[in-house]
Amino acid sequence: MDSLLRLRGVSKSFGGTVALEPTDLDFPTGLTTALIGPSGCGKSTLLRLLVALLAPDEGRITFDDEEVNLTNAQKLRRRIGYVIQEGGLFPHLTARANALLMSRHLRRSPNEMENRLQELCALSQFPENALDRYPAELSGGQRQRVSLMRALMLSPEVLLLDEPLGALDPLVRSALQRDLKEIFRRLKQTTILVTHDMGEAAFLADEIVLMNKGRIVQRGTAADLRDHPASDFVTEFINAQRSVAF
Repeated sequence: MDSLLRLRGVSKSFGGTVALEPTDLDFPTGLTTALIGPSGCGKSTLLRLLVALLAPDEGRITFDDEEVNLTNAQKLRRRIGYVIQEGGLFPHLTARANALLMSRHLRRSPNEMENRLQELCALSQFPENALDRYPAELSGGQRQRVSLMRALMLSPEVLLLDEPLGALDPLVRSALQRDLKEIFRRLKQTTILVTHDMGEAAFLADEIVLMNKGRIVQRGTAADLRDHPASDFVTEFINAQRSVAF
């Protein structure tokens, strides 16, 4: 299957701590892949490597067959939307200004920006009458919707989400999960989601990549991991989330 993003032998360490062992991984174009595993397993490190916030110690990352490095990182990031943990909105900017940040930096026309903003408000179900509020005046769910709009503003080919719903209460989280699933279905773009929640991964992703101690333990559908675990760890990880039904 065609893949926009590929890793070949990519590894990363911090001091004497190995965050990611040498890893080969392709992300199928147009599908949603969930990176899941316990804290410290390497999933967020892998995501930051993809967007060139970190440089690999060894190996090669390619985006659309072009190697990702510090020289072309800025250009490639314009083709990648990135939603960080807890949204990462600037508190001194309104929701509108946060969402339009990169468009204004790139000097897009006011009409183009306004039209795109209206499209994204409808897509993310964010109320247009709240665009002039500051992050502190928005609910947690609304802040995440603004962060998603900012990530989608330039119509990226790839969307990266790092634990985007982790800080939300269960009811808000459930509503956003449903909305994200519909957004993924409508956009049909390559999406990579980092989560520690197997239920969320099973609900949102076409494929799950389970990691532990910097290694890929198993990849496949939620049913693959449940019914055909590759190791005792896979079974233990799924059983530890007893409330998960998939």
